[in-house]
Amino acid sequence: MTLDDWLAHCERLHPKTIDMTLDRVIALRDRLGLAFGDTPVVMVAGTNGKGSTCAMLEAIALQAGYRVGLYIKPHLVHFEERCRVGGAPVAAESLLPHFEAVEAARGEMTLSYFEFTTLAIMRRLSQEPLDLVILEVGLGGRLDAVNCVDADCSVITSIDLDHTEYLGPDRESVGREKAHIMRPGRPVVVSDPMPPASIAAHAAAIGADLRQLGRDFSYGGDRQQWQWAGRERRFSGLAYPALRGVNQLLNAAGVLAVFEALYQRLPISAQAVRTGLALVELPGRFQVVPGQPALVLDVAHNPHAVAALAQNLDQMGFFPRTHAVFGAMADKDLAAIFQKIAPLVDAWHFCDLEIPRAASAQALAERFEVLRADGALKTPPTVQVHQHAEPLAALSAAAAAADPADRILVFGSFYTVGGVLKNGVPRLQHSAASKSQ
Repeated sequence: MTLDDWLAHCERLHPKTIDMTLDRVIALRDRLGLAFGDTPVVMVAGTNGKGSTCAMLEAIALQAGYRVGLYIKPHLVHFEERCRVGGAPVAAESLLPHFEAVEAARGEMTLSYFEFTTLAIMRRLSQEPLDLVILEVGLGGRLDAVNCVDADCSVITSIDLDHTEYLGPDRESVGREKAHIMRPGRPVVVSDPMPPASIAAHAAAIGADLRQLGRDFSYGGDRQQWQWAGRERRFSGLAYPALRGVNQLLNAAGVLAVFEALYQRLPISAQAVRTGLALVELPGRFQVVPGQPALVLDVAHNPHAVAALAQNLDQMGFFPRTHAVFGAMADKDLAAIFQKIAPLVDAWHFCDLEIPRAASAQALAERFEVLRADGALKTPPTVQVHQHAEPLAALSAAAAAADPADRILVFGSFYTVGGVLKNGVPRLQHSAASKSQ
């Protein structure tokens, strides 16, 4: 079986796409003998900023000379992007024995796609000679499959409302779910500047070593550089992270707090920090592709992330028009998403996505038009709305309608951004240049 065969098998196994329980994964963990031994494990949960935090942890540790294994998700184009060793995705073929091992161990047990693939990837990482393992939590924390592992250090990034049907209706409920990745007596870094009280309450209840932004570590800076101070260590004269965006210093500050917490086991130098932050890459997180028109790719898919995206767009400078390619899951708070970014968008290109949970382009357009008719949205007076069958078609239409000085924004889901990246990073210079001649 190829990797695609295994992934198709995983999709057929379980009647539910999301089934919140740890029982099956813990049972399979024990059957597989899955463990990371003495290798430090960092687990990263949160609503937004998880991917950026994981990428910066990896980049700095690699620059310090450590061999790093990373489980990050979801992928944009190829599944093997989810499993990285030494800074690069593993070969698809190297995952096959681990899918086979999970299949043999599960017996009659049904696993969800996420549970099966998580176990296969973690088994792949557990058999590598690694100095650091970084695991990104999927949905929530308490019942997420990744939480079958005991982390040596936990990280909780920004908390906001998302997946409320599973995690609860308010930030306190969401924070409580995320807090369960903590372990007694072990450090937990919280990089949300205003975290729900439920996080500190759970840390106190289990005796975790809480390290909170603004209390146990802090940062500051000017336009040229920034500095960080923790309980015992300090870094100064730091260049800003290569990842763009208004919240990346929050994420970077949390990353440095992790390395301070693990310093006895995983010491790093100031040079590794500087070089790692300068070289870190993460596609689809306010990724700006120069061209005519400019192209912005961002996987923002909830109101909190879209608000940050809108702020980042507002700081880019002047563009005569902004054309948005947008596809999203049907369960997202579309009204709040549209309200936060509609004032910046002159033309919408809604698109279908190849996943059952996605809203259709027609449904997105209808929802937008209802909100606009009700006066719930502030939009440019000549805003245009189009529908397309998939993201690349939407991008092509946006590029054909755009002037060279405009910009095109692709956002709303990993599947939206991945859809325009499936043939590589689009380069719009040639089509724009030919149009302008």
